Amino acid sequence: MNFNAPVVTMLYAAICGVLLIALALNVVRLRLGRRIPLGMGEGAALEQPVRVHGNFTEYAPTFLILLLLAELGGAASWLLHLLGGAFVTGRLLHAYGLSTVRARSFGRFYGSLISWTSILVLSGYLLVLR
Repeated sequence: MNFNAPVVTMLYAAICGVLLIALALNVVRLRLGRRIPLGMGEGAALEQPVRVHGNFTEYAPTFLILLLLAELGGAASWLLHLLGGAFVTGRLLHAYGLSTVRARSFGRFYGSLISWTSILVLSGYLLVLR
């Protein structure tokens, strides 16, 4: 491995990749089980799992780009791990909360809050670093 490889970002990118596939497999499993080839099905049977997957895909790429730029810019390893761990925790909380409840829930609220905070802290760090 390259001595200067962004190993912290690589770790969280791998974790996010596994989580992305797990969320996608959940949608596929439900599509196959309910014989819904496309769309949400009658009564929006797939709305929640599709949104869980979609929501993850909306936030993870931005977070990983910011994490990579911070790492390449010399951010401390402890800060990168703190934010990476927080983001993954936030996404797991959000996925659980959105998967189990259609209304506001602990998981959805705090999962979003933790995820957004991780992105904002990285954004702020990069603005100050520039």
